[in-house]
Amino acid sequence: MKKTLISFLVITLSVVVLQANVTKEQCSQKGENFIYAGGECIQYVAFEGDGNENLNIIVHGTWKSGTNTLGRYAPFAETINMNTDITTVAVALPGYSNSSTNNLEDLNHGANTVYTPKYIQFMAALIKSLKEKFDASTINYIGHSAGASLGVNVVAMNPNLLNSVTAAGGRYDLNKFKEDDRKNLVTISNHLDNVKNTKLLLVYGTKDTISEPQLTTSFYELAKKKGLDVKIVKVEGAEHIDLDMTDPSVEAITELVSE
Repeated sequence: MKKTLISFLVITLSVVVLQANVTKEQCSQKGENFIYAGGECIQYVAFEGDGNENLNIIVHGTWKSGTNTLGRYAPFAETINMNTDITTVAVALPGYSNSSTNNLEDLNHGANTVYTPKYIQFMAALIKSLKEKFDASTINYIGHSAGASLGVNVVAMNPNLLNSVTAAGGRYDLNKFKEDDRKNLVTISNHLDNVKNTKLLLVYGTKDTISEPQLTTSFYELAKKKGLDVKIVKVEGAEHIDLDMTDPSVEAITELVSE
């Protein structure tokens, strides 16, 4: 089974120079591992599968501004690609690696960012652009932490866009925000009727102190009560960081996207 690396980058986690105010034309000149979507020039790394019209999209969580998240997620994307033989893309959200910050700041600038309609619709636009670029019909979203919350919120606002969402260490309600701040925010818990056609895989670590286990188990029970297609994976002894990359998580992701 031959694998083709579509885009290449140095596999290191470091701070890079932020790319602000990049036009669509400038983005197109950066090379094949950049895509212009939702008003941003997004860097990604991709590993080609067997051309079965499926696409896995991996989305990171919150890191320090300017972090080269692709340095950390390229090996993970390759692992998922090798396990599934499905084309797998890891993206750098605005403000990370060499992605732009035209209209959006990095996730480190606000805890509520991935719950705002503006950011959610940016992510939806990016997914649609990647779907078109890779000529895919089935989209599997794999997110960690804020990236997990973002994925389920995309489904809340865009029913039928994603075939499956793996959410590792996410948050699924707005309870941590002040009541006045919740008015203009979106969360999947308030839009479960929009998730009927999307499979959900929830992953949590028993020693996660950032996304406590109860956040995931409570949402799982709510989703099951609503009749959603949802599975849950408990990773014993796992903390928040790299929860998505643990063996139980990778095994569950492989099984889900291979169905």
